[in-house]
Amino acid sequence: MQTRPNINTMPFVVSAGRRIHYEISGEGPDLFLHHGFTSSSQAWRFFGFTEVLQKHYRVIALDALGHGLSDKPRETAAYTLQQRSQDVLAILDALKINQVNYCGYSLGGWVGYGLMRHARDRLQSLILGAAHPYADASWDAFKGLDGTDAEAFIAAFEGVLNERISPEVKMMIRANDLPALAAAAQQPRVSMEELLPLIDMPCLMFCGDADARHAAIRRCAGLLPRAAFVSLPGVTHFGGLMQSKLVLPPMLDFLAAQTRT
Repeated sequence: MQTRPNINTMPFVVSAGRRIHYEISGEGPDLFLHHGFTSSSQAWRFFGFTEVLQKHYRVIALDALGHGLSDKPRETAAYTLQQRSQDVLAILDALKINQVNYCGYSLGGWVGYGLMRHARDRLQSLILGAAHPYADASWDAFKGLDGTDAEAFIAAFEGVLNERISPEVKMMIRANDLPALAAAAQQPRVSMEELLPLIDMPCLMFCGDADARHAAIRRCAGLLPRAAFVSLPGVTHFGGLMQSKLVLPPMLDFLAAQTRT
């Protein structure tokens, strides 16, 4: 019988010489969770996802490079999409997981497309929140920022999202290592739409209809043969991960269908 790591052991893997933290909770089929930019693995707990999901799945949630308890290099070259994909694979390899149900929100969704490019055979299904594969020049707002000015960092992020950030979320953003995240934000978001014909596994996409990315994600889902799209009424980009009561029902239905197949 396989021994599964305890959440209290604070496990890490080393990927490209850097430590990547992750945590595990629950038992059952494996479900990998990847948070968004400026967030961490704890967001899934804080907003009520982990409490529900761990009743049915072995939930594996990482702190992406530059976030949480993972290492925080301050060189943009450390944060390529290929490297972020490798960080996920390092955890899967450490846990001897061949294929996984993958759920990524925002940055995590971008990494989901990266896994499609670099390790498609490791994905059983995809859940992608508030992320599309099209080129996104809005991240150019971070060019020239070194993270030492928190207000400039937040203003750039508001430009990327095309929405205002609440005072509560601003407080959480300021708690990050902003020089590391400013470096990460300067990785270009080039088009990956050539991957769309390759996404033949079951896929669930969701996005708030108050998120500037809503139309692009809905269009993207319509191009995939096995994709479903869920629109969250009145929900902004940041709100998409905060609204677990809206996201969990379709997410659980989708995952249950994968377990039955």
